[in-house]
Amino acid sequence: MSELKTVVCPYCGFGCRLLVNQVTMKVKPYRGQPNRGKLCPKGLHATEFVLSNNRLKHPLKRVGSKMLPLSWGRAMNEISSRLLEVRELYGSDAVAFLASSKASNEENYLLEKLARLFGTNNIDNCARLCHEASVHALKTSLGTGAQTNPYEDLERFNAILIWGYNPAETHPVLMDYINRARKRGARIIVVDVRETTTMAFADRKLIIRPGTDIALANAMIHVIIHEDLYNEEFVRTRTVGFSEIRMAVRKYTPEYAEKVTGVPTEVIREAARTFALAGSGAIAWGMGLTQHVGGVENVLAVIDIALLLGYVGENGGLYPMRGQNNVQGAAYMGALSEFLPGYVSLTDEKFRKRVAKIWGVEDLPTERGLYLTELWDAIEEGDVRALYIVGENPAVSEANFTRVRRALKDLDFLVVQDVFMTRTARYAHYVLPASAFCEKEGSYMNSERRIQWSHKVCEPYADSRPDWEILTMLGRALGLPGFNYTSVEEITAEYFRLFRELEERTVEELKNSDGIFLPKKRLHTWEFSTPDGKAKFIAVEQVQPWELPDRDYPFVLTTVRVISHYNTGEMTLRSPSLVRLMGEPKVLINELDAEKLGISNGDWVEIETRRGRIRMHVKIGRIQPGVVAVPFHFKVNRLTSEALNKAGTPELKFSAARVRGVSGTQKRKAHSG
Repeated sequence: MSELKTVVCPYCGFGCRLLVNQVTMKVKPYRGQPNRGKLCPKGLHATEFVLSNNRLKHPLKRVGSKMLPLSWGRAMNEISSRLLEVRELYGSDAVAFLASSKASNEENYLLEKLARLFGTNNIDNCARLCHEASVHALKTSLGTGAQTNPYEDLERFNAILIWGYNPAETHPVLMDYINRARKRGARIIVVDVRETTTMAFADRKLIIRPGTDIALANAMIHVIIHEDLYNEEFVRTRTVGFSEIRMAVRKYTPEYAEKVTGVPTEVIREAARTFALAGSGAIAWGMGLTQHVGGVENVLAVIDIALLLGYVGENGGLYPMRGQNNVQGAAYMGALSEFLPGYVSLTDEKFRKRVAKIWGVEDLPTERGLYLTELWDAIEEGDVRALYIVGENPAVSEANFTRVRRALKDLDFLVVQDVFMTRTARYAHYVLPASAFCEKEGSYMNSERRIQWSHKVCEPYADSRPDWEILTMLGRALGLPGFNYTSVEEITAEYFRLFRELEERTVEELKNSDGIFLPKKRLHTWEFSTPDGKAKFIAVEQVQPWELPDRDYPFVLTTVRVISHYNTGEMTLRSPSLVRLMGEPKVLINELDAEKLGISNGDWVEIETRRGRIRMHVKIGRIQPGVVAVPFHFKVNRLTSEALNKAGTPELKFSAARVRGVSGTQKRKAHSG
C-alpha cells in the first residue's frame, strides 16, 4: 500500500496541502490550491515529529511526584468527576478551557460546545496572543473580523504593503504569490523594526522604531490627503468618518513622523505616493502590529490607509496573516470567550438561540468569559480552580511565563491533552495522549478562510486518540447532551448547519475539492458587513508603550520569528531534518550599540528586563539603535511584558531591557546552562 493521502500541513496558517506516502511517510507538495506545488522546509518534513519516540503513549495521572498510566475509561471517569466537583463547589465559571490552534475545526467546535454546555464562556485559544487585535479592528471598521481576500488576488494587485510581518520566513509559500506580483510590476513596500529577509524583495524599506506604527501610518495618510491621492468616490460612497480622519492626521506631518519613527521624511512621502498611485493594493501584517498595547489602534490605522485608497474588495485586500494551521478555524468555530461560531456576539439572541436549539438546550450563557491572558490573574485570585488545555503550551508561549508557571502549579486541577509531554503538561494532574495531524481526519481553515479536508494517513500512535474522540468521551462522561458522535464527519455536518453559506454544502463535496471559502471568496466587494453597509474610518492617535526605556533599562526588547522554528519548538525540535537546518537563536543588535557595549559578533550577552534575564550569543545587524530583537520560540517570554491591549493581547513586541556582555567564568556558565 503506497497510496498518497492529502493532509493539511500542521505548521503555519497559510494552509499548504501535503501528499503523504502511507508507507514511507515521505511528503510531496500538493499541486492544487493553495500551495500550487510549493512547500517550505517545515512542510516538507512535517511528518517527522509524528515518528518521534517522545510521543505520549497512554493517559497519565499524577500520583505524588510520579505520572502513572491508567485506562481511558478510568481517566474519563476521574476527570469528569473532578470537573463536576469544582462546578458544584465554586460554580461553572471556576472552570476554564483552552482550545488549540493546531486542532481541527471539529475539535475546536466540540471544545467550545462542551464548555458552553458545561455552563461557562471561559473558552479561548491562542488567537488571543496574535491576531485578536486584528479581529476587533476589522469588525469595528468593516463589520467582519477576518482576511478579506484570497491569496491569488495578491498576484493582480499593483502594490503590496507588508507591515510588521516577515513572510519570507513565517509564510515562505506566500512569497511565491508576492514574487509573481513583483514580476508583473507590483511595487513592494516593507515596514519593520529590523532588516528582514522579506526586505530583500522590497522596492521600499522602512525600518522604524518599535511602537511608532501609528505615527508612520498617520503620516502616510497625511501625505495621501494633502496631495489629493485618495479615492474620492470610494470614500464618499462607501465609507463614513473621513472628516475626522482628515482633521486628526493634519498634525502627523512626515517631518513629525521622522522624529518619532526614525524614518526619513522623504522616504515616508515616497512610500505613501508609491502605494497610493498604484491604483490597487494589499496590506499584509503580522504580530509587529498586533502585539502592542495599541495593537487594535495599529490595525485600525492601516485599515484607514486601505479605505482611503479604496483598496478593499476587487481593488485591494487586507491580509492579517495567521500564524498557526488552524488559528483561523479555531476562532471561526467559536473557541473565543466573547464570540459564538462565526464571530457572532454572545448577545445576538437570535443566533445564540439557534445554536442552543442545534445543541438540544434552551439557551447558552451570555456573559463574556475570561480571555486566555486574563486566566493567570483569575487563578491567582482563586476565581478559576480548574483548567482543561488542548494542544497549547502557555508555560512557554505566554508573556512573563514565570508567573504563568506559578499559576499552573497553583491550580486545584489541571488536565493537558497533547501529543508530547510539553512544559505545560509537567504541571498537570492528568495528561491525555492525542493523535497527531496525520493520524486522524478533519477540516481546517487557513488564513484566507478556505476550509480544507485533511485525510488520515496512518493509525494513531500507541494508545493515543484523536482530540475529537477524547472530547466526545469527556462530553458523555460529563452528562452533556449531543455528544453521541461516531465519526468526525457527523461533527463537520453539525457545524455546517450553523452557517447559512454551508447549509447546502456536504462533507463529501469538501473532501473532493480544493476547499470551501467561508463566507465567500472575497469580502466587501459591494458593501460592508456593517449596519449601514459602509466602512468606518476611525481616527487613532499614537499609543505610548506600557513600559518605556529609562536609565536602568535603556533598550527596547522585541521578539521575532525565524524560518526553521515554530512556536514553542515542541514539533520542530523533534524533527531531525529541521534540527539540522536550525542555527542557534541569537539576539540582534545595532552596530553602534554593540560598539558602545564593547561586544562583537558571536559574543555572549545577558538581556534583562524587570521580569527576568536570559543569555544568548549576539548577532550584529540592521536594526534601529536602542533596539534588540530575540527569536520568541524558546526562553524570551521569561522577559516579555504581559501588559494587555483592549483585545487581550500582551505587548510581546515592546519591553524595556538592558544588555551587558558576559565574559570569562560567566560565559562558560552561560554556555553550560
